[in-house]
Order: sequence, then structure tokens, then C-alpha cells
Amino acid sequence: MNIDDATVGPLGGPRPAQAATGTRDGAAPGGEDGGPGDAGRDDGARDDPGRGVPEATVARLPQYLRALTALAERGTETVSSEALAAAVGVGSAKLRKDLSHLGSYGTRGVGYEVGHLLRQISAHLGLTQHWNVVIIGIGNLGRSLAGYGGFASRGFGVVGLYDDSPAVVGECVNGHVVRPLSEFEVPSAGCATIAVLAVPAAVAQRVCDLLVSAGVTSILNFAPVVLHVPEGVHVRRVDLASELQILAFHEQRKAAPGRTTALVDGATLVDGGRLGSRALAGQALDGQALEAALQPSAVGTLPRAGATR
Repeated sequence: MNIDDATVGPLGGPRPAQAATGTRDGAAPGGEDGGPGDAGRDDGARDDPGRGVPEATVARLPQYLRALTALAERGTETVSSEALAAAVGVGSAKLRKDLSHLGSYGTRGVGYEVGHLLRQISAHLGLTQHWNVVIIGIGNLGRSLAGYGGFASRGFGVVGLYDDSPAVVGECVNGHVVRPLSEFEVPSAGCATIAVLAVPAAVAQRVCDLLVSAGVTSILNFAPVVLHVPEGVHVRRVDLASELQILAFHEQRKAAPGRTTALVDGATLVDGGRLGSRALAGQALDGQALEAALQPSAVGTLPRAGATR
């Protein structure tokens, strides 16, 4: 099973999949700091690069591609690993390592040729061919995805929309007539099909099973649930709610640096114990206030987990 992690929902309602696995830790250093003899050689001819590319590297390739596209549009012909890494927000050593997995080592003192690297990454991502996309679940999210113009410019063509709601089936959305899910079939246009699930969690597994049985092997899942799929089927899950929660975590830390607050069921927890005074629940406590709050006069008996605090 190949499942990664990143969610929404509905039929009509937002990470897991594994790309190639393994690493090439013995690969020569990449970038303009690459070893002599590798200078200028980034044609992907060494040791069949692309096989065994780490999943983390695969996840960063679209970011490199976006930055390179912007550079190409500005007429930039070469870029150093430091400049490209800064544009993406990663370290230059990590970028060089990533690109070395593709067989791209740049030229010492010059860097990477933007056009060539752009084509190389596009090829490794499969963007030099056309991909069929079908969207399952034509609610608000599904409609937005069906109308997104960025798919076509990147080689992804929406070829079918499906739903099982009588209120939606038969409706024309962005030039496509919504068909009943029971009629789903993999398009016979000769291109591999990627299915996008924009359905509620309660039906996501059932719909996934239907897609897999029809021959779909790549699924982008927006439902807030982990899908169970057989070997050879790749699933990416987009979890918007989780991403918002992560941002909320960082915002909370920025709002009250150095202060400690842990709320569970409306009461403030300190070192595994529950404050006895509801008046203190929800307050952010600094060191002195926390010490005062833990005095018997303020708390009374503090429940403990086991014999530790």
C-alpha cells in the first residue's frame, strides 16, 4: 500500500502516497559545488537517476519547478544553488542533494542552466505528457476544481465529472456533463487517469474501492480519512484542516511567547494535573502565576497521573 499524508469534504464537499522509495546517499554532491568531472553534466545519464528518488525530494520538485518557471519567464539563463534554494525556502545543500538524485550536478562557479533544469524536472514529474483527470463529487469543492485553469497548463486535462446525487447528475459544469457515479469508467484515451475525490469521509472508501476496481491507480483525496488501497495504487491526501491547525499552533505561540497554556475540556492542565479553580481555566500562566496557582490555598488537591506530576 502506498499512502502519504496531507483534507475537506463533500459528495460535493480536502495527503498518503509513496513515489519511488530508497535513497542514493552515495550520490556525488550536486550543484555548482559538485565534484570535478561532474561539472556541466546534468543530463540524467548517471546510474539511472530518478529511480529510488526519496519521497521528500519528490515533494520538493514542484517547488523547484515553480521557481525555475518564474526565472525563465524573467529571462534568467543560469541560477546558483543558493539563489534557487532561497527562492524555494530550503537550504542550498538540500537543493543540491535533491537535484543530484535526478543526475543534475550543475557547473562549478556557474550554477544550473535554467531552461535545461526546468525541462529535466518536468520530465521527472511526468509533465511532458498529458494526464486525464476525473473529479468525483461535484459540490462546492468539486466545482472549483473543475473550473481551475491551472490544470490544463500543466498537462492535466479534466475529462469527466461524477456524482451520485440526482440533483447534480446531468448538470453541465465547466463544459462537462456530470455523470452518475455508477457509470464511472476509465477514459480510453490512452492516457493514465488520476482521480480526484471531493466526497464526504463517510463514502470516500466506497468510492475509492469503485475507482480501484475500474483500474484507477492514482488518487488525490480531499476527504478527511485515510484510504486503504492495494499495492500499486498511490494516494495523496490533502488535509486543509490539519494545515490550518498547524498555523493556529504557531499563531498561539507567537501571541503569548514564554507563557504556558494547555486547555482540555475547558480546564487548564499543568504537568498532567487539572487546576481545581475554574476561575483559572483558560488563563495563560507565567512562571510565578503558575507557582502561585499550584499552592494548596489556590488549588486544593491536585489529581495526579500515577505517582508523578
